[in-house]
Amino acid sequence: MAKILIAEDEPDIRELVAFTLRFAGHEVIVTSNGEEALQQAPQVMPDIIMMDVRMPRMTGYDACRAMKADPLLKDIPIVFLSAKGQDSEIQTGMDAGAEEYLLKPFAPDKLVERVKAILVKFGK
Repeated sequence: MAKILIAEDEPDIRELVAFTLRFAGHEVIVTSNGEEALQQAPQVMPDIIMMDVRMPRMTGYDACRAMKADPLLKDIPIVFLSAKGQDSEIQTGMDAGAEEYLLKPFAPDKLVERVKAILVKFGK
C-alpha cells in the first residue's frame, strides 16, 4: 500500500490516525510538528502527507508552503486534518497547496476512503 507521513502534535490523535492507516495496510511515519515533517519528507519520500494545521515550531500551512516550494516534494499530495473549519482556514490551507482539508473529528473509515481516493487520483 502507500507510504504516509503524518504530522500531528496531539499524541492521541496522531496515534489514532496512524493506527487507522496502518490497519488499512499503509506504511505510516509519524512526526509531531511541521518542522519534523519537513525534515522527514525528503528522507522517506511519502506517497501522501497528512498534517494538522496548528502545531508548535512550524504550522502545517508553513510546512506545506515549504514542501510545495521544494522540487523534490512539490508533487506529493498534502491533506490537512484540522478542527478549524472556518472558510478562511480552509482557503488558507488550499492556497498553501493542500490537496484536501479534512475536518476533525472524522470517522476512521472516512479517512481511509479519502486517502484511497487521493492516492488513485495521483496514480499511486
